[in-house]
Amino acid sequence: MRIAVGMSGGVDSSVSALLLKEKGHEVIGVTLRFHKEEVCEGINVCCSPQDVRDAVRVSEILGIPHITLSWEDIFGERVINYFISESLKGKTPNACAICNRDVKTAFLALYLNKVADIDRLATGHYILKEETKEYGTVLKRPKDRKKDQTYFMALIPSEIVPMLEFPLGNMTKDEVRKIAEDYKLPVSDKRESQELCFLMGKSPGEFLEEKVGSRKGKIVHISGKTLGEHRGLFHYTIGQRRGLGISWKSPLYVIDIDPETNTLFVAEEEFLYGDRLFVKDINFIVPKENWKDVQAQIRYRSKPAPVKDIKEKDGGYEVIFGEKVRGITPGQIVAFYDGDILLGGAVIEREDYLA
Repeated sequence: MRIAVGMSGGVDSSVSALLLKEKGHEVIGVTLRFHKEEVCEGINVCCSPQDVRDAVRVSEILGIPHITLSWEDIFGERVINYFISESLKGKTPNACAICNRDVKTAFLALYLNKVADIDRLATGHYILKEETKEYGTVLKRPKDRKKDQTYFMALIPSEIVPMLEFPLGNMTKDEVRKIAEDYKLPVSDKRESQELCFLMGKSPGEFLEEKVGSRKGKIVHISGKTLGEHRGLFHYTIGQRRGLGISWKSPLYVIDIDPETNTLFVAEEEFLYGDRLFVKDINFIVPKENWKDVQAQIRYRSKPAPVKDIKEKDGGYEVIFGEKVRGITPGQIVAFYDGDILLGGAVIEREDYLA
């Protein structure tokens, strides 16, 4: 089989290429370059010029061909511009999930299939892909639950799933690093990127303030009392407690972000809990008629909660939970599961409230 491996220059994608080559596949390394400038020392981001060089070195060691696609413009238009526009709407956009759909996973798989006759695209994500009688081809949580990245694949179109491979799904991170060390790959101890790659070491708020300038406004308690001034709504997210710069008789958290009035609303923790949210549309990896015991995850590290009902409303869908969940955040992804199986996902439009 002719398999392209999305090589980020890190240990996970490098070992993925190694494992596929050892299985006898025709492997081609493909690296996407998103940044033309070099990254300052101490700042670890993905898809930089240094990452391209690392991917080339590993490909040479493995004896596989390698190509680099300079997709700075595509990444800028589809991910960075999206991040900026959604942030200015008072949301907390999940740029990684959008990137996986529109650039580096789903779109890249389709692109390579059409222009280079590639059978599959493999990546270093920790995800299991399996064939099931009930659901067909599905994506599942991996062996290494601490590295589970299914949440970021919730927007991948169902027709793309058969075109993807995830060689690390049955492995732990420690096992992956050990293989890289044994094979003497130069990226065996390379540190992982833990932030959005285009921030270049800045916080999201700092990045956005550089782009659009300072946009100060009021911080208002749910009771209506003005407590202080915020630095710009894009510096905050739902559930945030630290960095508010206000005092109150009890701890306060961000509960709402209103871009129309440029107001940051805060309240006690109890106001962070809700039992329903609204999405404009849902990406059904598994057809909705096959959804049974559904749970939903509203943040990457949040615990899945049981879903009581999903019903059409206002041209979209209202998701009703069987229990209250903390910190429903517009812009983030809600990923739906049946046990370990990823059913689909959507971008959270808003928290819904009882009529």
